[in-house]
Amino acid sequence: MPNASAFEGAHYVTAMPSLALLEEHLAGFARVLLGYSGGVDSGLLAVAGRRALGPERFLAVVGKSPSYPAAQWRTAVDLAHRFAVPLLELDTRELDDPRYVANTPDRCYFCKTELWTRLVAVAAERGFDVVIDGTNADDLGEHRPGLRAADERGVRSPLAELGWTKADVRAAARDLGLPVWNAPAAPCLSSRIRYGLAATPERLRQVERGEAYLRELGITGDLRVRHHGATARLEVTPEQHARLRERWGGLAAFFTELGFASVELDPRGYRRGGLLAVLAESGR
Repeated sequence: MPNASAFEGAHYVTAMPSLALLEEHLAGFARVLLGYSGGVDSGLLAVAGRRALGPERFLAVVGKSPSYPAAQWRTAVDLAHRFAVPLLELDTRELDDPRYVANTPDRCYFCKTELWTRLVAVAAERGFDVVIDGTNADDLGEHRPGLRAADERGVRSPLAELGWTKADVRAAARDLGLPVWNAPAAPCLSSRIRYGLAATPERLRQVERGEAYLRELGITGDLRVRHHGATARLEVTPEQHARLRERWGGLAAFFTELGFASVELDPRGYRRGGLLAVLAESGR
């Protein structure tokens, strides 16, 4: 949960979600810079912001690093081009911070500190008066240390301020014709690495290639390759377990080539916060 000062000074609206209301809310700002990942939340804000403010008053900024999946970057760029959203790409250097690499449960705070520090500086240089992110109302009840970093730098969260849930966001994105309206969640690659295991470029590469391979096998929806050091633990929805078991021989060989000693299929299936659950279990 964010600290008590989170969203201080923000104005909350309790009316039914609507694109018109969102665009009116965004139009109330002078010039807006969006921290943009290409997921459904920031994708909706990118398109709605461009519509509400025009290309001179709105800019989407995507931060690139080894922890950001290449497939997600392509999606973000394609979406921006399709909807004529002004886009700036910049490199972020969270992997230069040993606190981030140490991969403790507050790792996201250090990543977002790097991101928002860079974006607030860009906003100041280019004359944007507000920086926003794609946090929605559902996110406020989850373990998200990055929210504190955003709060410390005055980042606004229009979706959360309006009380929009993830379902509201997806419905609005579908109405706008965004191809990512039903895309699975895609947090940074470091979120797949077991807490306490260093988030190195090599491990990030293993996770990214492993998840891309599962997609090539036809696995859809939410999935994760959880990096447990020598072991890769695969989380997919239960109805897709049979597909993986049918291909297990080739799959195991692929993950061996990636550098894992073993690969496991998690019988519980995909779980949000799966590594937090492992951390809690190990503490009992």
